[in-house]
Amino acid sequence: MNPIQQAKFVAAIKPGAILDDASATAEVIDTTGWDYVTIGIQLGATDIALTALKVQNSATSGGSYVDITGATFDGGSGMGGETLTLPSATDDGKVYAFQIDMRNKNPFLKVVATVGNGSTGGYVSGLAVLSRGKIGPVVSNDAADGDVCRVL
Repeated sequence: MNPIQQAKFVAAIKPGAILDDASATAEVIDTTGWDYVTIGIQLGATDIALTALKVQNSATSGGSYVDITGATFDGGSGMGGETLTLPSATDDGKVYAFQIDMRNKNPFLKVVATVGNGSTGGYVSGLAVLSRGKIGPVVSNDAADGDVCRVL
């Protein structure tokens, strides 16, 4: 079986209205029972750079969220060891990914994605993929908020 078939897909940032000088509304990502999370952040049309793109965590869903060390595009490290920079005004349509080992971290996550003050602003959405679960999803509605179409 393909390991991604044992993953769970949840919203990190639901698609919404264009943002200008504002942060996207982040969904709480509960990673309890999962050892790894990959969060993809997709930019739509934008005329301004992001001023923040990072992940925070908390011990409880409604608790105080704090930055995860290194989980930022404002000075974090890329796969090749390069220093990451925030998405710019010309990064329309690009996807930015966080890959986080959740072992020894608080289980509740939120993405902070803030669009700068532009003429119109930009669109942001995000999807979290939970993997390396202690118990994988049994039925498709356990694997996604909607459903899963699997073609064999």
